[in-house]
Amino acid sequence: MDNLSNGSESVWMTTALPPQFPVLREKLKTHVCVIGGGIAGLTTAYLLSREGKNVVLLDAGQIGGGETGRTTAHFFPPDNRYFVIEDAFGVNKARLVGESFQRCIALVESIVENEKIDCGFERVNGYLFSLTLEGYADLDKEFDAARRIGIEVHKKERVPDLSFNTGTCLEFPNQAQFHPLKYLYGLAEAFRRNRGVIYARTRALDIGSHDDILTVTTEHGAISAHAVVVATHTPFNDRVVMHTKQASYRTYVLGIRVPKGSVPRILLWDNGDPYYYIRLTTPDEKAEYEILVVGGADHKVGQDEHPQHRYDEIEKWVRQHYPMAGPVVFKWSGQVMEPADGVGYMGRNPMDDKNVYIITGDSGNGMTHCTIGAILITDLIMGRTNSWLDIYDPARKATHGMPEFLKELGNTLAQYGDWVKSGDIDSPRQIPPGEGAILREGEKKIAIYRDDNGKLYPLSAACTHLGCVVSWNAAEKSWDCPCHGSRFSVSGQVLHGPATQPLKAVQLDRVT
Repeated sequence: MDNLSNGSESVWMTTALPPQFPVLREKLKTHVCVIGGGIAGLTTAYLLSREGKNVVLLDAGQIGGGETGRTTAHFFPPDNRYFVIEDAFGVNKARLVGESFQRCIALVESIVENEKIDCGFERVNGYLFSLTLEGYADLDKEFDAARRIGIEVHKKERVPDLSFNTGTCLEFPNQAQFHPLKYLYGLAEAFRRNRGVIYARTRALDIGSHDDILTVTTEHGAISAHAVVVATHTPFNDRVVMHTKQASYRTYVLGIRVPKGSVPRILLWDNGDPYYYIRLTTPDEKAEYEILVVGGADHKVGQDEHPQHRYDEIEKWVRQHYPMAGPVVFKWSGQVMEPADGVGYMGRNPMDDKNVYIITGDSGNGMTHCTIGAILITDLIMGRTNSWLDIYDPARKATHGMPEFLKELGNTLAQYGDWVKSGDIDSPRQIPPGEGAILREGEKKIAIYRDDNGKLYPLSAACTHLGCVVSWNAAEKSWDCPCHGSRFSVSGQVLHGPATQPLKAVQLDRVT
């Protein structure tokens, strides 16, 4: 059976052909080993190769096969708001965050131009609006905070040219959007032109250290390097510490056909709960339609077994506000890492050798945070100073986000109570074709998937990261860990870390 998920596909996955790379089957030496072939890893590898470093990049699957291919690919202000960052860290550090966001967009724009990457990059205005009257106060706070730190922002009576009246909104000029996989594949080609080396279907299992040399162990080979960058969305090399500082969420996206020219080319997001984020893409220039990309309805990973209703809620909202909306042609979900204090983690890994670096905590700004992380880590490896070092330091304490930190920690600890609960079913016969459920057999809990032909795939339900009981995800046909966000295919293979080992196959004592 195919060991990959048979879940959703984004609009980006169906409109870009991934390049092929070999599997690592030998021992190599290099200056820098980058683990992770998404935008964080490839941007870091590209920037270092441009500096003359020898770089080898590894990915557990295909390049772009992780969260980069599931993003909505927008560049806009922090999802957690400038005024919240200012309250937590002070105006000077909030100014650094604003500066890093602006520099990130400028870097991507220059890479697209210099490397001639055809990825639909375009500058567009972004608009933040409120779904409720109570939310207008937050718009005023955000307007004042953005102005204080030097961000261009305008207060408008409504978002222009929309089919509905948003009421008062904030306009952030010169934000950006692109096709993330076309950009990524172009970046991979530019990296290879700089003599960079890429290996796919090569999972990194461990990072060892001896005499200032780091060794990355993989399934069939190893790489010795002076520095290692872990850009795997959530770090696999740190079993506990970083996973107490952030939480994993699923986010849901619809791609809906709209007549060409009927929706303005802008970025749009609101401050509601649940909230929505919207953009437009043109998958085919010759077609008479475009795709309205609308996301939201987030929830903790592994804590909604049947999330179809979240797609339904998004679609209902879209049809209430966009009367020209046509059929839904894409449905997909992605994973977001929410840091406790609202700011991403990029820099030296606090629990490792000084030359191990991580990029994580994207907080709904994956394209932006990952590019910022690549800039920062490139500076660190090249021995340059960077004024963003402290604000994004992975070793910082979660004191600024202590209430949220304690809430998420309590949620995680509560999930271990699943071990004393009964299973979802009393017999595998109760599992419909194409679905999964948890069965208790004595002290054991077994995750069982039944395929369309009736064959069962029984696995240990204990996540191989820290032993939490996995939960069925009916939307993506996967087993998801509600503690730290690891995800596994129906045959047990790792789809998302921090787990590195598959779920163990087990034998059923009974099948009736």
